[in-house]
Amino acid sequence: MATITLKGSEIHTSGQLPKKGTKAPDFKLTSTDLQEKSLSDFSGHNLVLNIFPSVDTGVCATSVREFNEKASGLDNTKVLCISRDLPFALDRFCAAEGLENVVNLSDFKDGNFGKSYGAAITDSAFEGLLSRAVVVVNPDGEVIYTEQVSEIADEPNYKAALDALN
Repeated sequence: MATITLKGSEIHTSGQLPKKGTKAPDFKLTSTDLQEKSLSDFSGHNLVLNIFPSVDTGVCATSVREFNEKASGLDNTKVLCISRDLPFALDRFCAAEGLENVVNLSDFKDGNFGKSYGAAITDSAFEGLLSRAVVVVNPDGEVIYTEQVSEIADEPNYKAALDALN
């Protein structure tokens, strides 16, 4: 369990993010076209897993925009934006913003991604949502960087996440 804060109040997650140097846990998430996607669908690519509570909050929306812009020029890299939002909400947001360099995936069906990645919030008003975190995975499926953002209202360290790919 990780202890993070929500506007200064302590809250908890279901576990710890995967450790650097380990294989990224497989997942089954729903894309905006309602197709099931797993980790193997992205094999052979660098992956930036941008994990957040909801695209309908300011900081979450900013993280999607920032990764869309900053990762668009990186070779062999895909940014997966993952939340428990419905696929329709993720699609609506990206269409309205003109974001085309991210893949939006939803953990709405069973929350297993949040549990296996240790990112499910277990208490507070955000219980059931995902914490703000970043996991970077290399083309071999190995975790090469993680960040559990300690204050959920803060943005992740974009530079450190993307520098891990160099």
